[in-house]
Amino acid sequence: MAGRVARRLSAAGTGAAQRWRRSLQVRVVGLTVALSALTMAVVGGFLADAISERLFDARRTQAFEEAAVGARAFQERLDQADVPTSVELQQFLADNREQLESVGGEGAAGILLLRVPESRASVTVTGIASDGLTPGLLPDALRDAVQTKDAQQAAPVPLPRGEGSVPALAVGQRVDLALAGEHELYFVIDLSREQATLDAVQRVLVVGGLLLVLLLGGVVSVVTRLVVRPVREAAEAAARMSAGDLDQRVDVRGEDDLAALGRSFNEMAGSLQRQITRLAALSHLQQRFVSDVSHELRTPLTTMRMAGEVLHEARGDLEPAASRSAELLMTQLDRFEALLADLLEMSRFDAGAAALDAEPVDLRALVVRVVEHAEPVATAQSVAVEVSVPAEPVTAEVEARRVERVLRNLVLNAVEHAEGRPVEVELAADETAVAVLVRDHGIGLRPEDAERVFDRFWRADPARARTTGGSGLGLAIATEDAVLHGGRLEVVGQLGLGAAFRLLLPRTAEGDVGMSPLPMPLDLAPAAPPDHPSAPSVLVETLPGVVLVPSAAGSPGAWGDAGTEAAADAIATASLPVVPPPAGRRG
Repeated sequence: MAGRVARRLSAAGTGAAQRWRRSLQVRVVGLTVALSALTMAVVGGFLADAISERLFDARRTQAFEEAAVGARAFQERLDQADVPTSVELQQFLADNREQLESVGGEGAAGILLLRVPESRASVTVTGIASDGLTPGLLPDALRDAVQTKDAQQAAPVPLPRGEGSVPALAVGQRVDLALAGEHELYFVIDLSREQATLDAVQRVLVVGGLLLVLLLGGVVSVVTRLVVRPVREAAEAAARMSAGDLDQRVDVRGEDDLAALGRSFNEMAGSLQRQITRLAALSHLQQRFVSDVSHELRTPLTTMRMAGEVLHEARGDLEPAASRSAELLMTQLDRFEALLADLLEMSRFDAGAAALDAEPVDLRALVVRVVEHAEPVATAQSVAVEVSVPAEPVTAEVEARRVERVLRNLVLNAVEHAEGRPVEVELAADETAVAVLVRDHGIGLRPEDAERVFDRFWRADPARARTTGGSGLGLAIATEDAVLHGGRLEVVGQLGLGAAFRLLLPRTAEGDVGMSPLPMPLDLAPAAPPDHPSAPSVLVETLPGVVLVPSAAGSPGAWGDAGTEAAADAIATASLPVVPPPAGRRG
């Protein structure tokens, strides 16, 4: 029961906090009510203190006057009376008790007549104490002041009433009882009526303050609603516009500042709609132009290739200059054909005509095939390509052609920018996703370059020599291929440290990639913590050539019998060098 109540309270608190953060009206009304309540508390407290002080000061002054008059009349009667003995003095006190108790009018609560402790007297009389009053009622400080000073003294005292008490004021002074010596005479004045008046005033202040705060809250709520409603309507219209509904407008009422805001918003929306429509038409025209030009260029390109192939086959019979020209012609025709193929592929993506033909594929073989394809380029640039794949099959539902194109682009880019340093290709998988990380240790990327590296026709250094050709569309197409699979392509880099590209794909065609089974290198992205432990991988080898040696334990450096036998077979058949994983290599 307690747990359910706690959960409900927690949910209510969370909902209230969310509404407080999201609603300007709630914040304005809440702050207004809180500040108004604080103001009313301060003002009400000040007024209550002022009324209390005025009320009790007036009653105190009146009590002093009445007590002085009563004491003086009692002293005069005593001086005029003939009381030579203690018995007669006692009788005189009894006869005047009722008159003394009436001092103070309606507020009179009684009297106390007490002997001064150190008073010298020839006789002793019994003091007077009204019903319910005892000497213990009086504060010691009041009695000391009355005994040592001639002036009247007063102090608040609790007056017993039933099971409780009410506030009262005790006014004391000394009187001379002739042969009985000096005594202390206290008049106790009931202040319950004044306290009741003060309580009524405080209740009026509290109730009036609460009503005023509620009225202020209501007024502010109405005013805020009138102010916030146009802003809220504009925000909702902006949200619908961002979702693609460009016909959204807000209603404009009046000629005030909010109306001006609404008109400005509508003008902005109209301008945006016109610009977006114009840009969409221009983009469609551009896409159609690229598609049409690409298709139209296929026919002359085919003719040129046929002629070029004839010249290329007969280059041995030509002059050296003509032979070299025939080779250059074939090279540029290859680049031209690749550019047309890329343009056609991009036009299919732009038109939404790209379709995914997914089937189960073991990505290990695909990664090996890509690295083997890059071997000539890597050898020419003295770049070692290190490959790390799991020992077990890594199967995912992908279109092998597209994934191979992405990886080939990443590996060739890494080789081109490696500056002669090693390139690392690593494959890992978990239950939901597969990841391929391609890392180089070359010139690297600036942060602003990393944001644009997937843009079409963009190069970090346009003046840099191209050793592998390229149209500037490779990474753009790779990104589209990754998105088509439901995955993503990511990059991190630092100048002088290299760059790392990570292809992340779901294992099933309809799956979600979730977290990556491969972290980005910490030296390239120090602010980003590893998002998932690396999956177990196997031995890394160095190009030229590819040798994959699965270890018995399924992790780099765990050389078991199976790993040794596989390494021996690979060396015997391929005659390629096999090297262990480099120190510090990720598993």
